[in-house]
Amino acid sequence: MPLKVDWHGVYPAVPTQFHDDFTLDLPSTQRHVEALLAEGIHGLVMLGTIGENCSLSLDEKVKVLRATKEVCKDQVPLITGVAEFTTANACETAKAAASAGVDGLMVMPGMVYKSDRCETVNHFRTVAAATDLPIMCYNNPPVYRVDITPEMFEDLADVENIVCIKEAAGDTRRITDLFNKLGDRYLIFSGLDDVALESIMLGCTGWISGLVDAFPRENRLMWDAAVAEDWKRGLEIYRWYMPMLHFDSDPKLVQYIKLACAEMGYGTETVRAPRLPLAGEQREAALKIIRESAATRPA
Repeated sequence: MPLKVDWHGVYPAVPTQFHDDFTLDLPSTQRHVEALLAEGIHGLVMLGTIGENCSLSLDEKVKVLRATKEVCKDQVPLITGVAEFTTANACETAKAAASAGVDGLMVMPGMVYKSDRCETVNHFRTVAAATDLPIMCYNNPPVYRVDITPEMFEDLADVENIVCIKEAAGDTRRITDLFNKLGDRYLIFSGLDDVALESIMLGCTGWISGLVDAFPRENRLMWDAAVAEDWKRGLEIYRWYMPMLHFDSDPKLVQYIKLACAEMGYGTETVRAPRLPLAGEQREAALKIIRESAATRPA
């Protein structure tokens, strides 16, 4: 029998804040987490793509997780991304995250290498065997190239601590395919902001969001409307939100979301290389969208 977890609702994928010299700014990261908690988010995902996981050392990752746990305590589930080049490193990260007090892991396929079905299933099985923590598998083939198919999740169905799927393929037909093949074996979370409303309508019980970091109140409004099946209200908010939600499916999503957060008073735009902050026309176009959205926020 799979582990039972109470994971539902809106989980921000929280940015990691840096000082101007690119060292960790843990107090600023904690303040952002506190602000999100105050707005009623349901859980936290640290060190995902937006948290710049692959730009941090393992020691830094543990520091971020411990600092977050100091703030959130046991108010909401704390999940961390596990994004490593090798399966062995993913297992090491999973163990270190457990020691930092997290409640679950969001595990990505092995970075860089495009694994086949057997290799992908082995990766997740091996990481799951290295920890007692519940695991969310993160499927994002446009970014990570590996597509964790419904058939692969069928292969993994006997692994008790793999409990959830973050589905970010961008094709909402996949959500129905997962339910049709697997029933209620896994919780399914929407993992891409600009297909969120459709995903909730199709049965996703959670939404891991990037733009919630900048607009937590409006994000919660849309979630609450969708859960109440007030689709008219949900659609009104979604249409207002969509110009910014598209940031989440851009290769520079981290820069876009950090810019939106900074504009709304949460942290700074600072990112670690090879990423660089948005500049020139690209930055001005993004600011125009953010500022127009802020000026027309739903009541």
